[in-house]
Amino acid sequence: MAGYDAILLSSFGGPEGQDDVIPFLRNVTAGKGIPDERLEEVAHHYRHHGGVSPINEQNRQLKAALEAELAARGIELPVYWGNRNWAPYFPDAIRQAHAAGDRRLLGLVTSAYTSYSGVGQYREDFEKALATTGLGGEVAIDRIREYFDHPGFIVPLVEGVDAARAELRAEGIETGEIHTMFVTHSIPNAAAQASGPEYGEGGAYVAQHLAVAQAIVEQAAADSPWSLVYQSRSGDPRTPWLEPDINDAIAELAAGARTKAIVIVPIGFVSDHMEVVWDLDNEAVATAGEHGLAVRRVATPGIHPAFVAGLVDLVEERLNEVPDAERAHLTALGPWPDHERVGASDAEIDAAGQAGSAA
Repeated sequence: MAGYDAILLSSFGGPEGQDDVIPFLRNVTAGKGIPDERLEEVAHHYRHHGGVSPINEQNRQLKAALEAELAARGIELPVYWGNRNWAPYFPDAIRQAHAAGDRRLLGLVTSAYTSYSGVGQYREDFEKALATTGLGGEVAIDRIREYFDHPGFIVPLVEGVDAARAELRAEGIETGEIHTMFVTHSIPNAAAQASGPEYGEGGAYVAQHLAVAQAIVEQAAADSPWSLVYQSRSGDPRTPWLEPDINDAIAELAAGARTKAIVIVPIGFVSDHMEVVWDLDNEAVATAGEHGLAVRRVATPGIHPAFVAGLVDLVEERLNEVPDAERAHLTALGPWPDHERVGASDAEIDAAGQAGSAA
């Protein structure tokens, strides 16, 4: 277990008060030239919740849960936490790790799938943070693989689907009248295709989500109709994005005679974002109500014990250099491969440490 000194919990970040909202949205849209007036159109989602996104508090809880699970397994690795768009930022976390003498960091990213936002942009974030801190020659960041089909991610969602269906059946709704909607964040068609064109239309991004939905359906206690839908589309309306939107899909289902209830499963998120608590819990639930459909929203994995244990399994996978053939996965797409290191080589880290000791 000498390969890493610490874990870097890496996430999107979110505002924690009304005064944070516009600065946060400026960070999210940096370089796109979007004026504050347009940002304010999105800000009302956050302002409705007191200007607070749930994601930072969920990451605090996840960090604590990871620390407890690591300790229970006798793994003596500190957990640092850094965000892309709000404090604590990646440079802050890297400086903190470096000051404590931790040079080899294993990035644990709160994104389970392959996409630019979930993979390429985090790599760029790490590179920029190392450049900003001037520690590119002394600190290295690896990251765990995408874990969309790891049991730790899928088991909480299966439990949620089973519980939601059971509640609806207890209300007299038959299994065949329940439609399960697996939902993820929409992205431009071109971006989806770029995530892995060898996986067909929609690239690796769509293929992974379909595989996860199928795995959940196969493990859930009762079968029912299901579909993959999308949410939170933004940007130029002339640009094609992944469809159907969940609200359009709900309206279409309601037009048929069979569906009486829907189960919304946010498989695209490991914890609650504003896109979950607003776009799903507010807008999608309202759409279902308008069409007379009963609705249940399955919880994100969050700090479910199976999810936390699964993340630590992924850490141990890297610590112990577990071969691909022995890595846990529940779909034919997995296990997804590891990523290349960002930052210093082992030789550079050792040399920097020796120079520091000599000084």
